[in-house]
Amino acid sequence: MNFDIVIIGGGPAGLTAGIYAVRAGYKVAIVEKQFAGGQIANTESVDNYPALFGISGVDLAMKMLEHTEKLGVTMIYDSVVGTKLSCKEKIVSTQNNGNLIAKAVIICAGATPRKLGVPNEDKFVGRGVSYCAVCDGAFYKNKKVVVVGGGNTAVSDCLYLTKFASEVHLVHRRDKLRASKSDSDKLVNSGVIIHYNNVISNINGEDKISGVTLQNTLDNSLTDINIDGIFVAVGQIPSSNDIAQEVERDEYGYFVADENTCTNIQGVFVAGDVRRKKVRQVITACSDGAIAAELANEYITNLE
Repeated sequence: MNFDIVIIGGGPAGLTAGIYAVRAGYKVAIVEKQFAGGQIANTESVDNYPALFGISGVDLAMKMLEHTEKLGVTMIYDSVVGTKLSCKEKIVSTQNNGNLIAKAVIICAGATPRKLGVPNEDKFVGRGVSYCAVCDGAFYKNKKVVVVGGGNTAVSDCLYLTKFASEVHLVHRRDKLRASKSDSDKLVNSGVIIHYNNVISNINGEDKISGVTLQNTLDNSLTDINIDGIFVAVGQIPSSNDIAQEVERDEYGYFVADENTCTNIQGVFVAGDVRRKKVRQVITACSDGAIAAELANEYITNLE
């Protein structure tokens, strides 16, 4: 099948790129391996997307999808199994729909939070277990929460959550933080309770979270603490392993692109969480998608 632009990934970045690309007059396909919306489909409530306060993640994803489809974007629910992007005619190979031929490709494959892998984690996702403090912190006003991690994100999450929570705990498997000295110093004076040399071995609760069990990494002793929510900040895994091997990526697997989403290969653009960047939010993904579509338009225009 031939298209002007093929977009890999149907999260906020991919859907926005589709909207902008089809409005520019192009024949556009979005390849999504699971369901439209990406990570926001697992978010109970979104309170920081302009004009749609309190909308559920699923509803926001469906609104984006509906908008995209009404404009005529072709949605292909399939897995990408390979790409050839260095040539003028770019090929995106799918598992069930064969090769998609395009003049430009926008990669919006997203990233997934790195999980703890402990009992009950999946059970309470969206109901006490969160991977985004900025997204969900306000739901824990006057409640007790725990943050897991020791890097800049974990420390930043702790400081952010002190605005809402009555008590914030930080659990870190080592004896010192990996965060910058300035952030670590702020944390020490913030009132956050730090549990060094500990990991979470179990999330406790029946219908809702009642607490967590900490396991000491030095002597394996167990300690229960009562909390209402858990924020996991142990990194993300970019969805880049099986696609676009020609595109430059950093040491963590994120694709490298400039502020205009351009990669090291002409006609290939990267938008959203799979791109190396500082802030990963729905609105920044949408921004990336719009920029990528505009630059793809410019690229194709120059080809012609």
